[in-house]
Amino acid sequence: MPAGAKHLYVLRHAKSSWDDPGLEDRERPLNGRGRKAAQQIGEHLRKEGIEPELVLCSSARRTQETLERVDPAGEHVIEDDLYGASAGDWIERLKRVTPETGSAMVIGHNPSLQMLVVALGGPDPVVRDKFPTGALATLTFDCAWSELQPGAAALASLVRPKDLP
Repeated sequence: MPAGAKHLYVLRHAKSSWDDPGLEDRERPLNGRGRKAAQQIGEHLRKEGIEPELVLCSSARRTQETLERVDPAGEHVIEDDLYGASAGDWIERLKRVTPETGSAMVIGHNPSLQMLVVALGGPDPVVRDKFPTGALATLTFDCAWSELQPGAAALASLVRPKDLP
């Protein structure tokens, strides 16, 4: 990895519950499988030494519960605007990350996170076809956050909860 390379960790929230049809979408919690998957991803982060300096998270209940269970390092920032953010909105938000930040994680929803990974890292066939709940994509890039644009990154890895012990 070249000196100055930055890391972006893109985490789709874990599996949510549809048990209560009266709940607003924003209020849906994780289900049992989702809670387990989020804990597995958290264990993966610690095992691999992944410690983002900044975590940007949607304000939806399921993303916040994912954040709690994954428990990544760094400053945690929950933003209402990220709940319905498009891939372009995520890129614009990432452009405002401070220049000295070397790594960031985003926790949000599909289809925007899948589109974000494909836009930044190219049309990887696995990500292009499916970005499952609880999946963690790692992107690397050499430009400043303020210069982030489609095609600027490379997909370094994709980890799905089913890939973990």
